[in-house]
Amino acid sequence: MSLPPSSRLADALVVGVDGGIRPTQRAVPEEVPVSLVYSSVPFAVMMLTPSDLEDFAYGFSLTEGIVADASGIREVTVEEDPRGLRLAIRLAPSALTAHLARRRSIAGRTGCGLCGIEELDQMPAAVRPEGDAPGIDVAAIRRALAALEESQPLNDETRAVHAAGFARADGKLLAVREDVGRHNALDKLAGALMRAGVKAAEGFVLVTSRCSFELVEKTASIGARTLVAISAPTALALDRARALDMNLVAVARRDTVTVFHGMERVQKTALG
Repeated sequence: MSLPPSSRLADALVVGVDGGIRPTQRAVPEEVPVSLVYSSVPFAVMMLTPSDLEDFAYGFSLTEGIVADASGIREVTVEEDPRGLRLAIRLAPSALTAHLARRRSIAGRTGCGLCGIEELDQMPAAVRPEGDAPGIDVAAIRRALAALEESQPLNDETRAVHAAGFARADGKLLAVREDVGRHNALDKLAGALMRAGVKAAEGFVLVTSRCSFELVEKTASIGARTLVAISAPTALALDRARALDMNLVAVARRDTVTVFHGMERVQKTALG
């Protein structure tokens, strides 16, 4: 099936401070309820921008701990529903058995990454990798940030969506995904990397939002050891980055970045 467009034009009025009024049209992003169904068993309904949905199915399944790698998914089918869309995800037998044993039901929103869990011990908790995180060059971060600014067509059109990108250690941007939800964009990116066989440990993740707890967890769950965020982290995000020994760089701009964890691993290359 063909997916619905990611945006539409909306009629609006521009009201100036001088009292002037003029009609206009603005592009606004679509936000569609998407039901994730694993081997005929409903699991979650997430609000998504209707693009890169197969990537989302793979990435969400990975970062939610439903599968360990791409082999856990046999097939993904996007289906129409009168109320939205459905992602029918057929799991490998071993993945399905493990999933049914730990199944939980969540109602997803664009601004929340923990909706619907019933107990605190159900909060996601990535495992700290062995060994130290690799060093990262500030010049590489700058290079990736500049490329990310030029790789967000939906945000250029609407000014209303988030992006998540992945860059090699040298700062070359390899993939970008956009969505109305910041964690949805990261799940789409995770799925794109998984499907392409890209090892996240060999580069770093960039997000255009504040650095929240679930973004640190999702970044760690795909194996990346460095997260760069446009805005500042929350206290819990910083705590988790420290516990996971993840390089956490935030308030990232072209001329300056703020290193919250991994100071000794960030190479202080001149930015000029």
